[in-house]
Amino acid sequence: MSTERDPAAEGTTEPEAGAAARGAAPAGEAAGSGSGTAGSASGAADATGDGAGTAGDGSPGAGAASEAAEAADGAAPSEAQAELAAQRELRERIARRKAERAGPIAAGGKLSGPAADLLAAVRAVESGKPVDPGLLRPAAPVAPPPAPVARQSRPEAPPRPPEPRTAPLEAVAAVRKVLAAGGAPEALAGQVCEALGERAAEELRENPWLLLAVDEVSPGQADGFARALLGEGCGPGDERRAGALVSRVLERAARQGHTVLAASAVRDALAGHGVPDPEGAVRQAVEESLVLEFPEGGEALEGGAAEEGAGEPGEDPEGVAVPGAEAPVLLGLDRFALAEESLAEGLARLAKTVRTASWEEAAAGAPSPSAAELIRAVAGHGLVVHEGGEAARAEPVALAVAAHALGLRAAVATHSENGRDRLAGCGADVVTVAGLLDGGEGPGRDAEGLFALDLLVVLDAPQLDVERAALLVESVADGGRLVLGGDPAVLWSAGPGRVFADLLAAGVCPRVVSRTPDPGPIGELVSGIGIGELNQVAAADREVVIVPVRDAGEAVHRTVQLVAESVPRAFGTEAGETQVITVGHGGSAGTRALNAALKQRLNPGPGRFGGFDPGDRVAYVPAPGRTLQATVVSADAEGLRLAYGETAFTVPRERVERAVRHGWALTAHQAAGMRWPAAVVVLPGDAKDGLSRPWVYTAFSRGERHLSVVHGVDQALPKAVAEIPAQDRTTRLRTQVESLLAPADQPG
Repeated sequence: MSTERDPAAEGTTEPEAGAAARGAAPAGEAAGSGSGTAGSASGAADATGDGAGTAGDGSPGAGAASEAAEAADGAAPSEAQAELAAQRELRERIARRKAERAGPIAAGGKLSGPAADLLAAVRAVESGKPVDPGLLRPAAPVAPPPAPVARQSRPEAPPRPPEPRTAPLEAVAAVRKVLAAGGAPEALAGQVCEALGERAAEELRENPWLLLAVDEVSPGQADGFARALLGEGCGPGDERRAGALVSRVLERAARQGHTVLAASAVRDALAGHGVPDPEGAVRQAVEESLVLEFPEGGEALEGGAAEEGAGEPGEDPEGVAVPGAEAPVLLGLDRFALAEESLAEGLARLAKTVRTASWEEAAAGAPSPSAAELIRAVAGHGLVVHEGGEAARAEPVALAVAAHALGLRAAVATHSENGRDRLAGCGADVVTVAGLLDGGEGPGRDAEGLFALDLLVVLDAPQLDVERAALLVESVADGGRLVLGGDPAVLWSAGPGRVFADLLAAGVCPRVVSRTPDPGPIGELVSGIGIGELNQVAAADREVVIVPVRDAGEAVHRTVQLVAESVPRAFGTEAGETQVITVGHGGSAGTRALNAALKQRLNPGPGRFGGFDPGDRVAYVPAPGRTLQATVVSADAEGLRLAYGETAFTVPRERVERAVRHGWALTAHQAAGMRWPAAVVVLPGDAKDGLSRPWVYTAFSRGERHLSVVHGVDQALPKAVAEIPAQDRTTRLRTQVESLLAPADQPG
């Protein structure tokens, strides 16, 4: 990497090429002090952050947004809640459709018209009865299929917050009483009702350890709550406690990206929580259907993108071991395990039901050889994966444009609004994945709940978790075509699973690897990082600049200087076109400290709207794993008024503290799927423990024209790039897909 003196960094010395920093404080604070009651659990984990121990590359403290819900009583449900409700409804519809397909069909029971008449005639002949001549009338001529209808692109729009709904007041009030009786904060009532439903008070009184369904409540606090309600007679071996802890362990594993966990790891975690018979607790949980058991065995990410890092066990903040070797039995929550099975079945269905076609003329007119290869692959297959960097995104877009010209209904779906808007004017119908699923964007659904599409191209596929991927795949009709595209080197999804990596590793469908490199010094630098090399690059026009710092205070000072002065002066951009990226929210140079300093310089004010002022740049998290950058407009009794582009929307006041934070600085997990004209990556000395190759790759590739690295970690950066790949995730998707589909011959 070349090192250049920043115009504003007077008197600094140039560091060795490739040094930088890693390691961030966990994004979410642990609830309480573990004193044995839930009374200190009111400090909820921050849902706008990455969340301690959550998914991403699996690094401690570098996960994605937590799924904690509002603590306020009677609060309107979050967009995450509304999205989950929509997902549940869609899953029920999918299950009904599957049951109909799998059920027995009475002979002729679903025939009508001429087919039914012919069957009746055959049966009459077989029985020796006279045949009604009317049954043998000639069939009517078949009308030609209608001409394809041109796609009508919908206007671009930001995500639409759901209509506010009030939680059942009676249920919330009843839960408040139970919480008060057990010495727990009554403010948790809303979250308890969300997790347990309208019978939450009754269930919580019968099994106080169900309080562990609230993320920020620790096992020790749940124990204290249980003793307050049940008396000192309840102990660590209580069956209710064991069952709740099994679910808790698997929920924590899902936060690290695992869809299943080795039974041995679950037993070890239970022993760490003082359960006297971990084996019996696991057996009971399986018998009571609290968890699902998969005795076929499995491995912690055998092969695939993470193979080089396999065998290195990890541990989450609550002591859940991450397996690195073969496990004879796997355990999983039905929510994730069934989503993974549904996803595998859906992928196999698309691969098997497509009708091949010849798109040679479209391929001949493709803008690049890689685009032509992709068009030919999709013409003959219902499921195709495409991998490449930022410049390679033009290839699946060209595919969608070509499909539209052929009269097919096609759409391109991106992870973020930022990614969608960067493709404006490309000639294709571009939507976000979230907007496509909730119906706010795209072609809508037909009577069976399926997308009105012939071709769906999903960019940023590494950001798909198993649940969202299953919903997408199940919504594509038989015979439809699906392309999953993305850069396999970036950070993985916020939610559990590694869908894109598993599908690549399975090798069951055509895989088109782009030959279009990302241009310029930034592209050259990032390409090297992707293979574990931090190379020097020539940056004659200051595309890549290293700014050495001695401590976190200097890192914050230099960052503000770069954003407010140096980068705009050198590149003719506005301060708002530069994005700051760091490892975590906490720490002396995390997003909180950086955003405070940037606000003071770029938009000073008293913070009269709960810490926000009109004009503030904010990061709004409508659902876990999604980040939307917006600008504060105003506030009123209903909540905080934000603007995204020309559209304004209100975040309910109960949601503001959890879902909105200042957004001049983001984490790399939040920035995944987005790009800006310039990026400033801040690596203070205390950040080294949060670095990995995927983190560095993702952060360094967010700037289109310029990258500044505020460098304070010496050799931690090249070590992370060379030695720390993505942390393993235990999943079942690869083995399931391989069992349903034979390995495919790879193109080229």
